[in-house]
Amino acid sequence: MEMFFYLVFGGLGALVPALELSKNNKDRITTSAAFTSFKNNYLVVYCLMMAGDWLQGPYVYYLYSTYGYGKGEIGQLFIAGFGSSMLFGTIVGSLADEQGRKRACVTYCITYILSCITKHSPQYKILMIGRVLGGIATSLLFSAFESWLVAEHNKRGFDQQWLSLTFSKAIFLGNGLIAIVAGLLGNLLVDTVALGPVAPFDAAACFLAIGMAIILSSWTENYGDSSESKDLLTQFKGAAVAIASDEKIALLGAIQSLFEGSMYTFVFLWTPALSPNDEEIPHGFIFATFMLASMLGSSLASRLMARPSSRVESYMQIVFVVSSVSLLLPIVTNFLVAPSNVKGGSISFSGCIQLLGFCTFEGCVGIFWPSIMKMRSQYIPEEARSTIMNFFRIPLNIFVCIVLYNVDAFPITVMFGMCSIFLFVASILQRRLLAIADKPKTQEWTAMKEHDTEAEPLNI
Repeated sequence: MEMFFYLVFGGLGALVPALELSKNNKDRITTSAAFTSFKNNYLVVYCLMMAGDWLQGPYVYYLYSTYGYGKGEIGQLFIAGFGSSMLFGTIVGSLADEQGRKRACVTYCITYILSCITKHSPQYKILMIGRVLGGIATSLLFSAFESWLVAEHNKRGFDQQWLSLTFSKAIFLGNGLIAIVAGLLGNLLVDTVALGPVAPFDAAACFLAIGMAIILSSWTENYGDSSESKDLLTQFKGAAVAIASDEKIALLGAIQSLFEGSMYTFVFLWTPALSPNDEEIPHGFIFATFMLASMLGSSLASRLMARPSSRVESYMQIVFVVSSVSLLLPIVTNFLVAPSNVKGGSISFSGCIQLLGFCTFEGCVGIFWPSIMKMRSQYIPEEARSTIMNFFRIPLNIFVCIVLYNVDAFPITVMFGMCSIFLFVASILQRRLLAIADKPKTQEWTAMKEHDTEAEPLNI
C-alpha cells in the first residue's frame, strides 16, 4: 500500500482524538446523570442498529456477483431497494406517528433481519424480496429512531440544547467508529476466517437482534398526534399542509434532499474517480479513511453546537459551499492534469488530489448529520415528525433511482458537476432558512388540527 494512503489515514487518525481531547468547558455541555443514562442507552441501541447496516453495505454488490448476476441485474436490485424505500417505506415509516415510534424501531429490526436471511438464497426473486424489505428498513432507520429520541427527550423534560450532544455522539460513533469496526469485522469474516460473503449479513442479524432486545426491555412508547385516530391519508395530508404552510420545513426538506442526493451519488462515483484506468486502490482502507474524516466532522459539529453563539443555520452555509467546492476537484484536475492512459498501476497524482477533496467532503458529511438532526428537532412538528421525515426522502429516492439507472449515460465529470451545483443551491437555501429562522410558526398546521378535531364526531 502506498505511503500516501498511510499519511492521509494517519493524519486524520491523529486529528480526531486530538480534537476530542482538546475540548474545553466552552465546547462541552453540562448535563444531568439522568440524561447521561438516557443518552447512553440510546447510543448503544443506535450503534447496534448502525452496525447491522454498515456490515451489509460493502458486501451487497459482491454477494450478488458471486451468485452469478451481472451489472444490469444487480442495478435492478439496487433500484428496487430505493424504490421500496420511497413507496412502501414511506407508508410504514409514517405509521410510526400513529402506531408508536418504539414499535416502528422494532419493526425495523425484524424487517432488516428478514432481509439478511434472504441473502442465503441465490434465487433472484428471493433477493428482490430482500431488497424490498431492506428499503422499508432504511426508511425506518432514518426516521423512527430520531422521532422516538426527540419525543422521549422532550417528554422527560431534558434541556433542548442537550439533544445536540446526543446527535453528535450518535454520528461520531454510529457513522464513524462503528463503520470502521464493521468494515474490519466484515473483512475478518469474509477473508480471514473465510466464511463467505453471506457471513456479514448473519453478523448484522445478530447485532440487530441484540438491539431489538434492548429496545423491548428498556424503551417506552411514544406517539405523534395521539389525540385522535387518523387514517394514513389524513396523516399524509397533514404532513403536506405542514410542509406547504411553513417555509422553514419546506426549505429544510429541500436542503436535505439536495445534500443526501449528492452524497449517495458520491458513493457510486468515488471508486471510478480514483481509478479511471483500473489503478490499484485499497477500497477498504479508503473507506476507513472516509469514516475518519466523517468522525472529524461530527466532532467539530459537537463543538459548534455546544456554543450558544454559534447557530446551526449560519455555519451550515459554509459547510455546503465547502462541500460544493470539494466535489469540483474531479472536474478541475481533469482540465489541469493530463489524463494517463496507462492501465493499472498505482493511484495517479490527480487521484491523490481528489482523495483529499473527497475526505473534505466526508468531513462535511460528518458535520451535516448532527446539524440537520438539530434543525429537524426545531422545525418539524412533533405530531407528524416521522411522516414528514419520510416525505423528505421521497425526492431523494427518486433522484437516486434516476442516477442508478443512468450511471453510465454521462461522463463522471458531469455527474460531479451536477452534485456540486446541488450543494451550492443547498447553501443558498440555507441562507434563506437563516433569514427566516426566527419568524413565528404559521398557523395553518394548528388550524388544520383544530378543524380535524371538530370534524371528528361527524365521522362516528
